[in-house]
Amino acid sequence: MTVELTPADYPLSINRTDLLRTPTGKSITDITMAAVVAGEITDEDLRVTPDTLVLQGRIAESVGRRQLGENCRRAAEMTSIPDAEVLAMYNALRPNASSAAQLEEIASRLEGTYSATTCAALVREAAQVYADRNLLAE
Repeated sequence: MTVELTPADYPLSINRTDLLRTPTGKSITDITMAAVVAGEITDEDLRVTPDTLVLQGRIAESVGRRQLGENCRRAAEMTSIPDAEVLAMYNALRPNASSAAQLEEIASRLEGTYSATTCAALVREAAQVYADRNLLAE
């Protein structure tokens, strides 16, 4: 069941705590200073979840912020990608840093390894723009 979200739900951390969970499954309301001091909260509990990012994107889209919604969906996909890989992709996406084949390899890896189809589409779009503007590496 998809929850209907409106601008009144923003920020979720105040208005819809019932929807927010940590990556380990705790409720967002379980994150308290007492729980931190007691050792009940780990680093993993403080990371954003893909579900939270998708919810944020849906709220953005509900007020006509389509691009922000798309950014949130890409960010949700990126939560499963190791940090080192994200940094490598960032560097590869600089103009004149990669060939069309290298960018396609990244897009294919995003789809095949991480099921990050929205991110893969962005890489392919960048490759096309770079090709059109002669900004691909040889």
